[in-house]
Amino acid sequence: LKEISVAETVEKNEEILTKLFVNVDILRKRYIESSQGKTQKYFIAFFDGVVNSEIMNDFIIKPLMLSSVVQGSDPVETVIRQIVMINEVGKAYDYEKITEAITYGDTVLFIDGVDCALILNTKGFSLRAIGEPEGEKVIIGPREGFTESILVNLSMIHRKARTNELKIKFLTLGRRTKTQACVCYMEGIADKRIIKEVFRRLGEIDMDGVLDSNYITELIKDQPYSPFRSTGYTERPDVVIGKLLEGRVAIVLDGTPAVLTVPYLFIENFQSNEDYYLNFYYTSFQRILRILAFFITTLLPGLYVGMAGYHHEVMPTPFMISIMGERSSVPFPAYIEAFFMLLLFDILRETGIRMPSTIGQALSIVGALVIGQAAVEAKIVASPMIIIVATTGITSLLIQKVNAPMIYGRTLVLFLSATFGYYGTALGISAVLIHILNLKSFGISQISLDGKMTFQEGNDIVIMAPWWKMVTRPRQIGVNRIRMRERDE
Repeated sequence: LKEISVAETVEKNEEILTKLFVNVDILRKRYIESSQGKTQKYFIAFFDGVVNSEIMNDFIIKPLMLSSVVQGSDPVETVIRQIVMINEVGKAYDYEKITEAITYGDTVLFIDGVDCALILNTKGFSLRAIGEPEGEKVIIGPREGFTESILVNLSMIHRKARTNELKIKFLTLGRRTKTQACVCYMEGIADKRIIKEVFRRLGEIDMDGVLDSNYITELIKDQPYSPFRSTGYTERPDVVIGKLLEGRVAIVLDGTPAVLTVPYLFIENFQSNEDYYLNFYYTSFQRILRILAFFITTLLPGLYVGMAGYHHEVMPTPFMISIMGERSSVPFPAYIEAFFMLLLFDILRETGIRMPSTIGQALSIVGALVIGQAAVEAKIVASPMIIIVATTGITSLLIQKVNAPMIYGRTLVLFLSATFGYYGTALGISAVLIHILNLKSFGISQISLDGKMTFQEGNDIVIMAPWWKMVTRPRQIGVNRIRMRERDE
C-alpha cells in the first residue's frame, strides 16, 4: 500500500478506494462541491458505524459546502485552517496510512487537483463505561478501571500524574491489525536502559495481529519457558501510576483493559491492590498470610503423602493411628488420592469461572461438597485427604497471581514426595526456589539476595512499613531512588 500514492483527481481516488475495499459494505463515499460558484470539488470516505455522525455533518460536510477557495491559494492549507472544524487533522500521501485511518474511525478527505489526502479525526466508537475491575475489587481506594480504549486509558493515567515528566510514546504492533500500543514512563525515575530494552523487544514482535496485552507477554519474557510471570498485569490506573513512580515502564495496548508493567519483582505476586490504602499493621499481616499460603499450597499435599507413605514417625501416635484407620478402607495409595482430588478441584474451579457467576459459585461449592462427601462414603478417598485438598485449594486462591505456575510446582513436589518421601519434598521445593531465584525481568533479578538488605530495602517486601518510613524506591528499579523527604521523629 505504501507504493500506491494519492491521485490528483477525486475520481481516481474513489476508484482506488473501491478496489482496496471490495466487498467491504460499510465503506461510505460522498462527493461534495462548494456552493460558492462550485469552485472546488471534494470527496470523503469513511466507515459507517465507527464515526461520529454529528461531527461529520456539522464540522466537515456543512463547512465544505458553504466554503470557497480563493484562486491561487493552497487548497490544503485553506481547508485545514479556515474550513473544517476538527481538532486533529493529518496529511497522507500513500494508501497505507489512509487504510489505517479509515479502519480506525477517521474520515479521509480528498481535494480535487491535490495529490494529498487529509485525515480528519471523527472517531465515534461505542465504548464500555468505566467501572471497577471484577478481578481487582478493593474495600478502600479508587473504583475506576481501564476500558478497551487506549485514549481513555491514557487520560485516566495522565489525570493522576499531572506532570510533563510522564512520557507517552506510541508504536504500532501487528502486520494486519495495526494495533496501537503505548509505552509510558516517568522521565528522571525510570532507567533509560530498561526503556531502551522495552522498545527493542516490542520492535522485534512480528506477527499478524496483537489483540491483547497477553499476546506480547510471552514474546517479551526473559525466560520464555518459565511458568512464572515476568510482567505485571493490572486494570487499575492507580496501580499503574504507583508502578511508574517506582521507576517501572507501562505498556498500554488498544482494545484491552489490561496494562503491563515492567520490570516485575517476585514480591509483587503477594501484593494486593489496596495494600497501600490500609493500615500498615493490617497490610503486613495479610502479606505474611499470602506468603505462607504460597508454601502451604506447594508443600501440603507432598508433606501428607510423604508422611502417609514413608515417615509415620513424624506425627504423634494417636494422630497417626487416626489417619491410618481412615486410610485402611481406601484401596488407593495416598499419592493417587492426592493427584486425582487436586485435579478434580481444579476442574471444579475452572468450571465455576467459565460458567455464569450465579451458577458458577453454586456449582463450585455444591460440587466440592457433594463429590467430596460421596467419595468418602464410598471409601474411595480418606477423610484427611479431603481436608488436605481443600486447604491446598483455598490457599491457592489466596495467591491468584502465582496460582497457575504453582500447579506445576505442587505437582512436582507431590511426585518427588511419593517417590522419595521427605527427601523428595526437600528436593522439589529446592528446585522450585532455585528457579524462582534465577527469574529475571528485563535483565533485573526478581529476587535480589546480594547481602545489602537494610530496613529501607525491606520496608515493602514481607511486611509493609508506614508511608513515612518508605523514603526510597525499590533498589533494583529506577535511577532516582529518593521518593520523599525523611520524616523527623
